[in-house]
Amino acid sequence: MPETTERMEIDSVCTYCGVGCDIVGVVEDNRIVKIYADKEGVVSQGKLCIKGKYGYDFVASKDRIRTPRVSRRFLERHPELAERYAAKLKPLNEAWVQTDLETATDLAAAKLTEVRSTYGSHAFAAIGGARTSCESAYAFQKFCRETMGSPHVDNCARVCHSPSLKGMRATIGEGAATNPYNDIYEAEFMIVIGSNTLEAHPIIANRIVDMARTQNNLAVIDVRRTKLAKQAKYDCIIPFEANLLILNMMAYVILDEELYDKEFVANRTKNFEEYRDSILKDPYADPAFFQQIEGYEYLAKMIPNIAREYAVKRSMIFWGLGITEHLDGSYAVMAITHLALLTGNIGKPGAGLMPLRGQNNVQGACDMGCLPYYAPDYQPPKEVGLMTPQLIDAMNDGKIKALLNMGEDIAHIHPNLNKIDRALEQLDFLMVQELFMTEIAQRADIVIGVKSAYEKTGVYVNAMRRLHLSQPLVQSDLPDDWEVLTLLARKLGDGENFAFSSSEEVWDEVRRVAPERFSGAAYYRLQRHRKRGMQWPIYHEDTPILHLLDFRTEDGLGRFVYHPWQKRGMVEDILEGRFYRQSLEGYYLTTGRTLAHYNNAAQTLRSDKLRTRHEEDLLWAHPDEEERFGERVVLRSSYGESEALAVRYSDAIRPRTLYATFHHARSRINALFGDESDELILTARFKSVQVEVIPVGEAWAGS
Repeated sequence: MPETTERMEIDSVCTYCGVGCDIVGVVEDNRIVKIYADKEGVVSQGKLCIKGKYGYDFVASKDRIRTPRVSRRFLERHPELAERYAAKLKPLNEAWVQTDLETATDLAAAKLTEVRSTYGSHAFAAIGGARTSCESAYAFQKFCRETMGSPHVDNCARVCHSPSLKGMRATIGEGAATNPYNDIYEAEFMIVIGSNTLEAHPIIANRIVDMARTQNNLAVIDVRRTKLAKQAKYDCIIPFEANLLILNMMAYVILDEELYDKEFVANRTKNFEEYRDSILKDPYADPAFFQQIEGYEYLAKMIPNIAREYAVKRSMIFWGLGITEHLDGSYAVMAITHLALLTGNIGKPGAGLMPLRGQNNVQGACDMGCLPYYAPDYQPPKEVGLMTPQLIDAMNDGKIKALLNMGEDIAHIHPNLNKIDRALEQLDFLMVQELFMTEIAQRADIVIGVKSAYEKTGVYVNAMRRLHLSQPLVQSDLPDDWEVLTLLARKLGDGENFAFSSSEEVWDEVRRVAPERFSGAAYYRLQRHRKRGMQWPIYHEDTPILHLLDFRTEDGLGRFVYHPWQKRGMVEDILEGRFYRQSLEGYYLTTGRTLAHYNNAAQTLRSDKLRTRHEEDLLWAHPDEEERFGERVVLRSSYGESEALAVRYSDAIRPRTLYATFHHARSRINALFGDESDELILTARFKSVQVEVIPVGEAWAGS
């Protein structure tokens, strides 16, 4: 008789987006064979998107980094290290040798010691941390700040929701979602702006769709018709770079028609009169302005209708990177919170603010202090460091000599790729902790393979501040990220400060260092509440809804901080008669995800059921362009150009605008974007760039 295969079902949390779905992993012989939604899970509600359901093959992929790698280039530059550790270095291929963890961290410690002693502690920087657990994110920033003595730590929030943090803290004192997802069922009206929710956050979108179909209470505001807009009462397609314009117009209507909550404004806010006077005098805040914007005249009536419904009903606003990845992203977030403050749509069930986070633990990484201007718990750091775009400049200037990168492929998902390539070439030392040989890993001197989320214990914080204590689905002898950092810190003479022997010990330090949010979140409590999770701040109880009585500002009051929209971009082009023209130049491009893939696709490409759904990045254009564009085009901006992209045509795309996905590194979509960024927080202007379209035909398909 054959032996019976051991089959286990283990509760955990999905490794992909910031929704944080509850999953059950079915495991046989230490291999994941199936994942399904936890029927009792508060987040997933018994449903998963295709990434959560099928995107687990990466765990057992043959090209996982199983042993640390050292580049031959590094050894050639350091013959003394190559000779000292020769017995521990085994050939792998033409570019790499492999070794053990002790040797890899010995080499890294030797090089980091040299950089620090030669150039000073500020010549070191650390970027990453949002794809791993809170324990590892905490250890990451601690290693940078305390072991290496550098303030230069940042994470992928720099290219996504840093403006949400900035804008919300400026107005209501806290940069996180105010309500749990299930409050969608309590809302009487919903606005989704700058979010392709059905593809980027499907399990949240399910709730929105359920309500929209029965209550007809949804407005979708975007530069193209997303799939969610099919369920909307108001399908509000706006010009590029007009978010702040639209939001200020909504506030204008609410003020002009006196639809605001006078009692709430009087008791819980300040600076209202100055804000009101500024906006009512702003010539661009009156929706009638759109009567002169060719192709968008309908917005003069639609915007007031959306504003009225939002003001008189219990309402929620959801937003994504279509808000934050702009020149005025932080100001647009402030304008969103202004709407909530004006109408009292905050601090109550079914009314609030929901920034839709992208990475599975980007909320947690920010909470842990992986930002140059915040220590854990959003406390001021001893010294403010540089943000990622500034770090790239510092690398090019020779001021940053060593970079530690943990789970963030800056050579693929960040802007101005040509500039980043040059910057990485200037480094004396680059160490990467990763699952696969991503674009950034291929450029590294030392690469250490680490556990994935499905192989370790750790806390993850989703987009609604919910802590989930994840447990491993399969066992792995790879190190966790925090274990690599602990080993490295000890070799750099900081062992007493890194006396961690388990993830729980790291977390217990987090609870002491970040008590405002996590003091009551002991492992045993998170285990007990794994099904529902716990939302920070957690003391004796957790806090599902923020701002019930006070805002998290010094005086407890919400603040109005008005910023007018500046005439520019597509609206200015239309007004001056240069937008609608017969030219292959001057198209406005935006980018976004597709349902099947996740960011740089390092994990999703390893699952055939996902890879085959989207094997290359696609460009979408209006049907009127088909005769001129053909089947494939190259896009060119002033910063660089893409590879040849297959073109699809849809009337969901407005004339002379374009939309592309960015998951495949070979497409080099992000080479098109430059240094333009949010003026307060340097988040890249990913959602708007002018490009020239170069038809190239099918001959370029394999380029």
